[in-house]
Amino acid sequence: MASSLTKDPASTADTGKTFFGHPRGLATLFMTEMWERFSYYGMRALLPLYLIAPNGLHMNPATATAIYSVYLSLVYLLAMPGGWFGDRVWGPRKTVAVATAVIMLGHLTLALPSQGTFFVGLGLVALGSGLLKANISTMVGHLYDGPDDPRRDGGFTVFYMGINLGAFAAPLTIGTVGENVNWHFGFALAALGMALGLVQFLIGTRHLNERSSVVPKPLSAAERSSSLRKAMMWMAVAAVFYLGTVVTGVYTLNWVLMPITLAGLIIPLVVLTRIKRDKELSETEQRKMSGYIWFFVAAAVFWMIYDQGGSTLSIFADSSAHNAVFGWNFPVSWYQSVNPVLIMALAPVFAAFWLALNRKGKEPSTVVKFASGLVLIGASFFVFLAPLAIATDGAKAGALWLVAIYFVQTVGELTLSPVGLSVTTKMAPAKYASQMMGVWFLAVTAGDCITGMLSLPPFSLDLNKSGIVAIEAIVAVLAGVAVWMNRSKVKELMGDVH
Repeated sequence: MASSLTKDPASTADTGKTFFGHPRGLATLFMTEMWERFSYYGMRALLPLYLIAPNGLHMNPATATAIYSVYLSLVYLLAMPGGWFGDRVWGPRKTVAVATAVIMLGHLTLALPSQGTFFVGLGLVALGSGLLKANISTMVGHLYDGPDDPRRDGGFTVFYMGINLGAFAAPLTIGTVGENVNWHFGFALAALGMALGLVQFLIGTRHLNERSSVVPKPLSAAERSSSLRKAMMWMAVAAVFYLGTVVTGVYTLNWVLMPITLAGLIIPLVVLTRIKRDKELSETEQRKMSGYIWFFVAAAVFWMIYDQGGSTLSIFADSSAHNAVFGWNFPVSWYQSVNPVLIMALAPVFAAFWLALNRKGKEPSTVVKFASGLVLIGASFFVFLAPLAIATDGAKAGALWLVAIYFVQTVGELTLSPVGLSVTTKMAPAKYASQMMGVWFLAVTAGDCITGMLSLPPFSLDLNKSGIVAIEAIVAVLAGVAVWMNRSKVKELMGDVH
């Protein structure tokens, strides 16, 4: 039974109060997501810098990039089981409350000056973010009267503004404190933000729809017992294995990083194969899944380069860039605020641009937009070759070179990412409608795990080398050209999806 504290969104009429014309529950979810993104982007800004800093963990750039990539991949990999947990065990509301507390605990653990507790804290933050990610979007949908509610799209637009506000503020605050005062104070500041997010979520739950407390498809007693038994078995296997590596003296950090990286590459492949081979899908759904695989692979290549904005580019900026504008120096972490502020500025422009082209019958197809996004992300690394060349003789590259890279990447993101979210929901087989958003997130996991794999032994590549950057740029552009050349084939597979 739903809590007596919950209200249907229509009940906001009795107070006459709304949130920008939307149900008041949107304000609660807006603030929760804002603080979670504050936490996530604070980690994105600080993590690689802390890992390589002499007064941090003082690792080499390849290892730092691998850890950073594995962290990002885990956040998105865990979004799928997080959605399952909300659907089958606790319901979205309770899952989000617990997830917020776990993220806060993770940052408090990161704030402890110990390498051992640091990795525990990193795991807790990734776990909490994965639990929260799928479920909070579900609760936004619950605020509206079905998919045809005219306020629904506007509500998600307001909600996503919370993402970018948190992403913009985090590097300016957490980054500044972490770099200029104390790394662990920066992590503690992220914990404070999550604490504020948790408190306001618990206070504001009375404005959420009662469906958010319902477990849509609860586990039966037998399923619960089986799931618990399997979880305990795998935990025991992992514990015995890693205890063995420690006792025998062969344990290194790579014993943790490599299995996660391999899992991040194998799991997306297994999930897509399982869906594609499902005999219950109609012939039309099978064809759409074949078309969707094109978009999935393209997205993985895109995120492989895009997410290096927080690792490869940050590490380059830390060692080889003149981080100043008009004589004013700023922390390296502030570069991570460039993308969200550009998103907020350019997203309305892109929306209006696509609409204007649509009215003239000239809007590019989804396939062409994807191809353009890949070419743009490749172009951003071609731009990266210029500051890399400047820095080869010991000179410092100008900050505006990095801003230019982030600008091109943001334009690519706006071309590909929103379209990817939309096409995922449109091409999803009915049987997997609720799981396909998790499948989309697996493309991010796969892309980040490719970066992690390149940074780990036996490759151990320094991704700040011109040759590697050029190869990645060429791969992305060639992938974009391949998608464009096969656009007719992919459109045919898409069927009635436009």
